[in-house]
Amino acid sequence: MPSDEPGTDYAVAYAWQATLVLGIVTLVLGLILTFYPHVTVNVIAVLLGLLVLVSGLFHLIRMFGHSEAHRVWMGISGLLLVVAGVVLLRHLHLTVALIGLIIGLGWIVQGVVALITSFSGDAREGRGWWIFFGIISLIGGIVITALPSESVTLLAALTGIWFIVQGMFEIAGAFMLRRAAGHEQATVTGPSRPSEGATAL
Repeated sequence: MPSDEPGTDYAVAYAWQATLVLGIVTLVLGLILTFYPHVTVNVIAVLLGLLVLVSGLFHLIRMFGHSEAHRVWMGISGLLLVVAGVVLLRHLHLTVALIGLIIGLGWIVQGVVALITSFSGDAREGRGWWIFFGIISLIGGIVITALPSESVTLLAALTGIWFIVQGMFEIAGAFMLRRAAGHEQATVTGPSRPSEGATAL
């Protein structure tokens, strides 16, 4: 039995509107990532440099606290983080390369773990998939580690393409939800009831 409560109509309307907004935002981000991957990667590099710099300043401020027991080490770590943040901000190509190295090393470790799991007794089912995933991850990690800057830019563009596809699906799903909500509202409302005088024979 369909519900004719006002809250149900509001929830359905909010669902398709929220899905539409999410799809548009995802689509716009995908277009930016796809057509401007260098700019996107540089923005991420700047944010990483600012994060390291702010963390270093925070350590230096804590060094002057009365309750801080390790002032010397706090000051040294804060100074090193500040220097690292400044270097990352002044040399964005090094920051991009560092991001690529971190991603590449992560993929290498992931591939090695997958291969070890596939040849151990823990992966009796789907061993072929574990081997395939481990080899692909290992090769991808080696390529990214060898060419970190170019690989990060390519990954940003591929991520943008994926966002575009996902955003289009979300927009289409929003209009499908809207159509379903309209159909449900028409079903709940139904045809107008005849008057009591017309029903009386």
